[in-house]
Amino acid sequence: MKLSTIMPLALILLTTACRQSTSQGGSTSAANASEPFLYDPAQRLGQLFIDVQLGKIFPDGKTFPDCTPKVSVDQIMADYVELRKEPNFNLKQFVLDRFEMPHAYSSGFKSDTSQAPEKHIQALWDVLTRNPDERHRGTLIPLPNPYVVPGGRFGEVYYWDSYFTMLGLQKDGRADLINNMIDNFAFLIDTIGFIPNGNRTYFLSRSQPPFFAGMVKILAEEKGEDIYVKYLPQMEKEYQYWMKGQEKLSAENKAELKVVRMEDGSVLNRYYDNSASPRAEMYAADVELSNTTKRPPGELYRDLRSACESGWDFSSRWLTDPMKLNTIRTTWIIPVDLNALLYNLEMTIAKAHQINKNQKKFQEYQALAEARNKAIQKYCWDAKAGYFVDYDWVKGSPTGVLSLAGMFPLFYKLATPAQAASAAKVLEKNFLKPGGLVCTANLNGQQWDAPNGWAPLQWVSIQGLRHYEQDKLAETIKSRWVKLNVKTYRATGKMVEKYNVSDITLKAGGGEYPVQDGFGWTNGVLRGLLGEAPLKN
Repeated sequence: MKLSTIMPLALILLTTACRQSTSQGGSTSAANASEPFLYDPAQRLGQLFIDVQLGKIFPDGKTFPDCTPKVSVDQIMADYVELRKEPNFNLKQFVLDRFEMPHAYSSGFKSDTSQAPEKHIQALWDVLTRNPDERHRGTLIPLPNPYVVPGGRFGEVYYWDSYFTMLGLQKDGRADLINNMIDNFAFLIDTIGFIPNGNRTYFLSRSQPPFFAGMVKILAEEKGEDIYVKYLPQMEKEYQYWMKGQEKLSAENKAELKVVRMEDGSVLNRYYDNSASPRAEMYAADVELSNTTKRPPGELYRDLRSACESGWDFSSRWLTDPMKLNTIRTTWIIPVDLNALLYNLEMTIAKAHQINKNQKKFQEYQALAEARNKAIQKYCWDAKAGYFVDYDWVKGSPTGVLSLAGMFPLFYKLATPAQAASAAKVLEKNFLKPGGLVCTANLNGQQWDAPNGWAPLQWVSIQGLRHYEQDKLAETIKSRWVKLNVKTYRATGKMVEKYNVSDITLKAGGGEYPVQDGFGWTNGVLRGLLGEAPLKN
């Protein structure tokens, strides 16, 4: 799907906004002045893009999409058509001659492991911070304010990562940077109608777990409740994005975009990417996976992309066979965490209207939240398992996969005390390991399954347990996670994106791509936990 077919008006607005920003201080080379701002390499480079990605001339499939053309794309394509016929043609050299490689921002940073972890994290904030962007000839979408990136191969902001990064920024008194990042997200909502996966053009077909309301709450804790009213228009606009198409739902048409009509007529949400093509940043991997199944390629690609929107790329949550990625059916699933997040968005919008003294709107969003809560209880509470799970709306039954997504109802206080007590028992029995919590109990090579533990899920689980006075288990998880993070830091000088919590002798967990250091949300969660009262003995 071409970018122009996703949301033409919004993209025009984004282009205009960024060009205005450029005219006030940025610059554009004459060779590229005529290039469209929203450069999508998979579309603009055609066969060249396919040849580079399938030829794997770079070890990481994200490298080429993040390259910036040195000259006009039209010139590059004309050269390619002509030069590729030559007997000694070298594809990699052709690319290196005509594209700038992505900048390795943090390559010069040296860790001092004699420092306390808190000091290391504080030093990393500046390393991971990017200044406001000028108009860009590559895939980076310019943002008007400074922002924090995860680190490693990720040179752009990521939506749900940023919420957990802000937890650490808050502890370090960086409300200014939190405010800048929220303003960037508000800018994206205002100009394109939603917050994309990251500020890259190849992410414009999807979002990520909707944590914007949670970010607003963090800033309101620092600056007062008027913050809720300030960002009310953007919160409502994001809500409209997630609920788009619900007027088209019926008994016959059960799903439209991100909304699904359940058996009783209630409406819940799913992850759904607007595109049905291979991911630009993982093109070869997606095409190769498609060759292992008889499924229609577009169907497979959309489910892969939709899993990326979930942030859990990839996990047995989405697989009909937990050992086979080609059985992914993300769009069949009603995710319990997504719907808990949207419940929080509804409740936060209601609160903003209440502060703004709009009683009618307050009651409207309260009713929406209550209806969603009721539907989550009906479809996502598995009484037999004693735990919250995802629901397969196509099959009409719970998926049966126990995952840490089931802790989101506790994080947002949707669970009853009895449900929380039961969930705590399931958590301790199935998820607790020497280094913290595994994502699921399934050991299948996917990075959002065992044996991996991820910072955001530790935070959600710890805080969710605390909301229901399950303090002993929460403290155990916190202690094990903090000790593993600090141990790895002392041994390597790094905070990494994910950890092997089952075998704490290893430095980090494995998955779809090499382990990254930095790392935004690991820093944020660890800093948040270290900023609490000292650990109990």
